[in-house]
Amino acid sequence: MGDLATQLSSILGDVNLSVGEQIHDDYSHDEALGVTWRMPDVVARPRSADEIAEILRYANLGEIPVTARGSGTGLSGAAVARTGGIMISLERMKAILEIDTDNHAAVVQAGVTLDQLDPELARHDLVYPVFPGEYSASLGGNVNTNAGGMRAVKYGVTRHHVLGLEAVLATGEIIRTGGKIVKATSGYDLTQLIIGSEGTLAVVTEATLKLQPRLAHAATVLAPFETLEGVTAAVPRIIDSGIGPRVLEYIDIMTMAAMTGSANLDLGIPQQTKDTALAYLVVVLESAHPDRLDSDVESLGNHLSQLGAMDVYVLPPGAATHLIEAREKAFFLAKASGANDIVDVVVPRATIPEFMAKVSAIAADTGTWIAGCGHAGDGNVHLSVFQADDSVRKEVMSGLYRVGIDLGGAISGEHGIGTEKRSYFLELEDPNKVELMRRIKAAFDPNGILNPGAIF
Repeated sequence: MGDLATQLSSILGDVNLSVGEQIHDDYSHDEALGVTWRMPDVVARPRSADEIAEILRYANLGEIPVTARGSGTGLSGAAVARTGGIMISLERMKAILEIDTDNHAAVVQAGVTLDQLDPELARHDLVYPVFPGEYSASLGGNVNTNAGGMRAVKYGVTRHHVLGLEAVLATGEIIRTGGKIVKATSGYDLTQLIIGSEGTLAVVTEATLKLQPRLAHAATVLAPFETLEGVTAAVPRIIDSGIGPRVLEYIDIMTMAAMTGSANLDLGIPQQTKDTALAYLVVVLESAHPDRLDSDVESLGNHLSQLGAMDVYVLPPGAATHLIEAREKAFFLAKASGANDIVDVVVPRATIPEFMAKVSAIAADTGTWIAGCGHAGDGNVHLSVFQADDSVRKEVMSGLYRVGIDLGGAISGEHGIGTEKRSYFLELEDPNKVELMRRIKAAFDPNGILNPGAIF
């Protein structure tokens, strides 16, 4: 590795390069539960796309694997270093280059984090509305996984809010795609192709983001139901109502108990209701006008009552904030509780009851405990799988993914494939599609140096 370190030092300087024992443990993993940690041989911390281009030209000539890393908050094992390779950390590329209030766009480097960007946009009464739950996540990581989150029911996912990219190809060319325009029919849409590619096609260095007005008023409504089927059956009717919820989440009874218990959170629900309810629907409404918000909350309450909710609670602001924060941190709660794996299958939202019924059957047949919550508004089901036996767990995971695909869904709704879901993806996906993806990968990255082992 000495020659590699010397070459990278000539590009970056010694201070922006770590080798061997200089490398912190944080670089050895992301947040995926089953991933094998691996210390990188070399960590490069470039300051610009030009420096990344130099690194990639050198790596491509030597066919040296390269893994790009943002904040390391991913859940698919895509940001784990490859043996004998280079890890490119985007941590020093954290500039918010522009906030364009007239075009409702922001231009940011890939290392900018959500919690860095949001307060800057708040000064202009604007918001980047994609909040995948971990605010320390980088925009580059979000782009590479097409991150979603609870607000997707109203605003969509990352690909709906990225107007353009700067990216470096494996062969060292720097390209720009898209721009501050909201539509174009000029050749292939390279922006959308790179989004969600998990670092296998290019290293994203900059993103142009579409912004939305920041609405000043919000209310959170909690509705317990006697069955999960009641919750999921209510979701399409709520969307039909035209109220336009920002958040539309279901939480099962076990997850709700764990969330409120760990956060010492009292939502004001009577014990009798807690004892009877098997699932909860959480709805967040927002508006620029408080009187309109009040009207929407009242209308929502009437709908929920007619749809079979046991009761309807409008949560005080403090309790509402804590509940949403607890929901966003549900993964870390599952991790702390000893979950062995997680699932983020997405299915057509009307099929969630059928999917969950089959989940229950798989759990019963294999002696597995499966609990969860999910983005009911867009069919993205998040499950925590508690099964210590590796062979049984593999059977469970394969079964869950197969059921999701058979219902017209996909293995991952927002976490990505990475290395964690790769075997299931290759087993269950249409082989013709996989072969086409391989040919696209080869066109972008002829020597296969970019994040080898992720997806394929």
